[in-house]
Amino acid sequence: MLEKIALLGSTGSIGTQTLDVISRYPGKFQVEILTAASNTDLLTRQARQFMPSSVVINDKTKYRRLKENLSGTAIKIYAGEESLEQVVSESDAETVLTAIVGYSGLRPTIAAIKAGKKIALANKETLVVAGEIISKMLSVSASRILPVDSEHSAIFQCLTGEEKKTIEKITLTASGGPFLNLPADKLENVTKGEALNHPNWTMGDKITIDSASMMNKGLEVIEAKWLFDLEPDQIEVLIHPQSIIHSFVHFSDGSVKAQLGLPDMRLPILYALTFPDRYTSELPRLDFKNYPSFTFFQPDMKKFPNLQLAYNALRKGGNMPCILNAANERAVSAFLKRQIAFTQMPDVIEYTMGNIIYIAGPDLSALEETDRLAREIADNYITKLQKRK
Repeated sequence: MLEKIALLGSTGSIGTQTLDVISRYPGKFQVEILTAASNTDLLTRQARQFMPSSVVINDKTKYRRLKENLSGTAIKIYAGEESLEQVVSESDAETVLTAIVGYSGLRPTIAAIKAGKKIALANKETLVVAGEIISKMLSVSASRILPVDSEHSAIFQCLTGEEKKTIEKITLTASGGPFLNLPADKLENVTKGEALNHPNWTMGDKITIDSASMMNKGLEVIEAKWLFDLEPDQIEVLIHPQSIIHSFVHFSDGSVKAQLGLPDMRLPILYALTFPDRYTSELPRLDFKNYPSFTFFQPDMKKFPNLQLAYNALRKGGNMPCILNAANERAVSAFLKRQIAFTQMPDVIEYTMGNIIYIAGPDLSALEETDRLAREIADNYITKLQKRK
């Protein structure tokens, strides 16, 4: 039978690569839902190619245009966040792949959990912001999460068939981004274009900037805590510029497992969609002759303080990771708009983390209020930084 897929965030980097994977397996998958934030043109092309039962555009002002674009089809068209949650809950899709970037992926993921769907999770912010809440919901739901991030997919693959009690620690690898070898005193003047020039991966703007600042790895550390039920001290990060070894698991007997592959997000996407099977693919193969050596070293947290800030938020817990995430989203947006320097992004995050009320055990409404306040505080601080120029 066809595996019915709801793809949330179909017009982004992960979304388009997911559709590329699905298109390679005719007769295996059926796209039930496609959603996008505002890109009506690409969403229209995708909808006409894959003919889902429903599409959702988050930007309500784009609804009429999307409806006109899809006139003559049987596709149901919806708009807005509330519609997205409802469509996910009520659809026949067995698997929901959440490729929405940022905090906005939280509520649709919660809707999918409540509906008992299998979730292929590419939205790391969901577990960063509300890891404890999501974990409790999963414990009483038929739903389960399969990670799509290459690092977490690697850990998941290494742990298949293993007992949790045998895990000593995990190592998440990081490419180091475009500024790995740039002296710290040169970072202040790096441009948006330079920051978006990732050496190994092709990703969306927000994730690429996070990779350049090492925040992406910090968010992955927090996500790993909830995915694999680990303590902060059991999660380490190593720089691996070749991006071939995607992560390690260290076991109590002294052995280590690693998962290797070319830096191609279609591999973990395919694995998440087909687990527990492993489908044959025509994707490029890793040839070790092209990689005669692998290198590893510790990340420089003074040069890239975002990683340390993420560890601090994880250890503090409560609503602090939510604050970290909200402030980072605002800081990245400001940098992309050329409002602040690359090195001011950590300043915005640290300031916000230190100027908001800490809540040890927040519920979802408290997290939503935290997110709102953190963004407000971050935006006000960004305005102050601009005035100092």
